[in-house]
Amino acid sequence: QVQLVESGGGLVQPGGSLRLSCAASTSIFGSNTAGWYRQAPGKQREWVAHIFSGGFTNYADSVKGRFIISRDNAKNTMYLQMNSLKSEDTAVYYCRVIFPEGSSSWGQGTQVTVSS
Repeated sequence: QVQLVESGGGLVQPGGSLRLSCAASTSIFGSNTAGWYRQAPGKQREWVAHIFSGGFTNYADSVKGRFIISRDNAKNTMYLQMNSLKSEDTAVYYCRVIFPEGSSSWGQGTQVTVSS
């Protein structure tokens, strides 16, 4: 079972930036679909962005143009660069890897709070 560990969350002012990292225990990002999800208090977990094995990316409309998903296969790490942060981006952010057979692995989450 692959282990995923997120880091990089914290408190940031509106308009600021943060970069989240998701470190995997093994080399998986280059051969599987991976993504970021988030869950705000009292809301369901929602999809934020995906990066596919071929490098193609897609984003939820709410973050398009502000967030960038990327990966470093040599470091077994996926990133989420978050710019122009808004209060509505406040949530626990999770990374996820989706395997071809349909199973997936999740990280434990990292808190992002956008507030002045």
